[in-house]
Amino acid sequence: MQAMVVDLRIRPVDTKELVRVYRSEVVPMAREQRGFKGAWLLTDPDTGVGISITLWDTDMHAEIEGFYDEKIEKFARLLTETPVRKHYDLNVMV
Repeated sequence: MQAMVVDLRIRPVDTKELVRVYRSEVVPMAREQRGFKGAWLLTDPDTGVGISITLWDTDMHAEIEGFYDEKIEKFARLLTETPVRKHYDLNVMV
C-alpha cells in the first residue's frame, strides 16, 4: 500500500473551512477512486499547518497523481504556500 502525504499551510482562521471542504468534497471524491483505501486530515488551528494522508493500493500511482491535482483544486484558495507532496510505502499498520 502507498501513502500520499501532503503538507498544507493555510491561515489559522481558515482551518474550519479546510476541514469542511476536505470532509464534504475531497473525501467523497476520493471514495470514487479505484484503489483508494482511506484518508486523514490533521490540522493545527493555532498555526494553520495541515497534513493530508491518503492510502492507496500500491499499483495505483497514476490514479494517485490525478486525484492529487483534483483534490488540491478543491481548497487551493485557502492555501498560503505551495503544498509539499510526498509518497511513502506503508509498511506497518495497526
